[in-house]
Amino acid sequence: MSVLDGNPVAPSDWAIKQFGQQASRLVAAIPVQLAKAHAKAHATHLAAGLKKRSPYGVTLAEAVRENLADMARELGGSVREVFGYEYAVINDHALFPFRYADRPRPLDHARLPSKASLTRRRMLRAHGPEPRDALFDLDDDLTTEEYLALHEAFEELGASTRLVCVFFTAGVENGVHAIYWGQARLEPDRTFDWLRKEQLPVAPQPLE
Repeated sequence: MSVLDGNPVAPSDWAIKQFGQQASRLVAAIPVQLAKAHAKAHATHLAAGLKKRSPYGVTLAEAVRENLADMARELGGSVREVFGYEYAVINDHALFPFRYADRPRPLDHARLPSKASLTRRRMLRAHGPEPRDALFDLDDDLTTEEYLALHEAFEELGASTRLVCVFFTAGVENGVHAIYWGQARLEPDRTFDWLRKEQLPVAPQPLE
């Protein structure tokens, strides 16, 4: 059992099955790493002094990946690089972070943007849960080769590596609002079907 903000946080049976002895430490560490990433992104936002096109979102996304990668190293896991981006891998499970809203919104509102990269879509489809009918609708903007590639596992991650999604909402002013993790299937309409989902606590905002 780990402690977050003075309160005990116990991992679920599902988390223990996925991550073994590291489950307890992950439950406590992931919220802290997201809070630290927000602090860095918020500082970048303030330094930029821009009202529009804030660098907050881009900085947050990269800081979250880097922080989770550093966390994995500290926990004895590994870090795999996919097209220049680092992903934390622990016990053959890769953490896939995704900010699905910049304000508090229910998890069932999460949707992958239409402009999401092929890399993101491929990770979700090739390393996430199997589709219900083993088929996906063919995206209009994809060639046949690109469509087929969406279902090929990344050698960098390893064919046996499965995704654990870490979805959260966060905004410039209020920081991280909510965090969820679990196993989610990407649907043809870019929504998510959660086979398993759990809410994690939100860590206190560190002093900048």
